[in-house]
Amino acid sequence: MKYLFLLVAVFGLTSCSEHAESGHWSYSGEDGPEHWAALDASFELCGVGESQSPINLSGFEDVELPVLGLQYGAGGYAVLNNGHTIQVNVEAGSTLTIENHLYELKQFHFHSPSENTVEGEAFPLEMHLVHADEQGALAVLAVMFETGDPNTVLASIWSQMPPAADETAELAVRVNPIDLLPPSRDYYRFDGSLTTPPCSEGVVWLVLAEPVQASEDQVNALLTTLGHSNARPVQELNGRTVLK
Repeated sequence: MKYLFLLVAVFGLTSCSEHAESGHWSYSGEDGPEHWAALDASFELCGVGESQSPINLSGFEDVELPVLGLQYGAGGYAVLNNGHTIQVNVEAGSTLTIENHLYELKQFHFHSPSENTVEGEAFPLEMHLVHADEQGALAVLAVMFETGDPNTVLASIWSQMPPAADETAELAVRVNPIDLLPPSRDYYRFDGSLTTPPCSEGVVWLVLAEPVQASEDQVNALLTTLGHSNARPVQELNGRTVLK
């Protein structure tokens, strides 16, 4: 089955962050998710969009999804606390290919609890690897973490996690995000949006079906550093199909 991957994402791609700063927003209170659309004119889609993320993945349509071509290297060189998430910045060169359509990895970051849910189940932690093609269209590869053994790659990132917002620290050991993925590359696919303002749509979402492990302490370390959870509530499907 062929898919249209040339999708429009009206978004500042210089950093390829999911966290645009044209208006102040947060995850609770008067500038929390239910109010995002009213905070800034550019956030309108957060309220009226028909293909918003995250979602509850359910009602799957079984198809033969294309193989994910992952060519990642040890390009993770710095960790950023931007007040909304902990993000690892990566050098150019790591790529995701789907049916000969090439996306380059720009950064990856973390949400706790998970933003997407699977048949109503939330996970303690979710990682988003954000990619862009040459035209600026976005593809996000999501990985769920379940509570279990400490994750050694997370440990190397967390050890240099900046304690305050708007701080960046160089990583002592460069990170290859392939080491944060599960052995299985089976995945779910749906069309969605950024999960943060401006909630731009036209984003290809690929959620790996197999979770990986992180310790409860590691999950709590993220929440303690940020001072809050950072998950947008699930959004309506509005007739979208989740492929698996």
